[in-house]
Amino acid sequence: MNLNNNFPRFLTRDSKPFNPIALAKKNEKIVCNDNSRRYTDFYCTGVYGGISTGYLTGCCLRCIFCWVSLSREYPEKYGNFYSAEEAASLLIHNARKSGVNKVRISGGEPTIGKEHLLKVLDFIAESNLFFILETNGILMGYDATYAKALSKYKNLYVRISIKAGTPEGFQQRTGSLAEFYELPYKAVENAIINNLYFRVACMSDPRLMSEQERKKMIEKLRGIKYREELEEETCDPYNTTLIRLKAAEWDI
Repeated sequence: MNLNNNFPRFLTRDSKPFNPIALAKKNEKIVCNDNSRRYTDFYCTGVYGGISTGYLTGCCLRCIFCWVSLSREYPEKYGNFYSAEEAASLLIHNARKSGVNKVRISGGEPTIGKEHLLKVLDFIAESNLFFILETNGILMGYDATYAKALSKYKNLYVRISIKAGTPEGFQQRTGSLAEFYELPYKAVENAIINNLYFRVACMSDPRLMSEQERKKMIEKLRGIKYREELEEETCDPYNTTLIRLKAAEWDI
């Protein structure tokens, strides 16, 4: 695919804010082919007490604190296409081989390519494995039917990542237009309405988010009836994270 300057790469001080829904659609054209999706690798890692992971490409945000590979900025250059059945088979095989009972798709935004994700979940549902879905909530907030479709999977845990407590903070640290700031919170609402098993995580590292903004985020979550644990994260110095922070001229 011929990508022009309208496809955002690294977030900088001079970057023009983008529409994350439009970016999700652009990514889908690059990373999805029928029910197949681009993945860079499949292996087990130690997070969540041990989990079989498929690492995919493409995301609809440009968070400056993100740890994933540069396939986020250049999804057309990384990975190979795997069908939903192939991806699920590798996830299951690696889980059995390593003796873990959890699987996930990470390294990008897994809700891009809805058909692929739901088919992977269909295959995983036939096993006794537990699926952890990590998402930025943009598409779950935009498409109310997404949470409803996910609600049929009883072996699913959703982790919705909140990036900011204000529209200004959201635009500054994700590159998205501030007007889309509400979508991750809407995803939380949709998860509550559809009785999903989920929790909210947030990048509330004080080097990135002020205490005042953090309080606004917590107040907003309480206002939409979120009463569960809030998983607060720290920005770790992965090489890719440091590259993105440097590009954004953000000193931590």
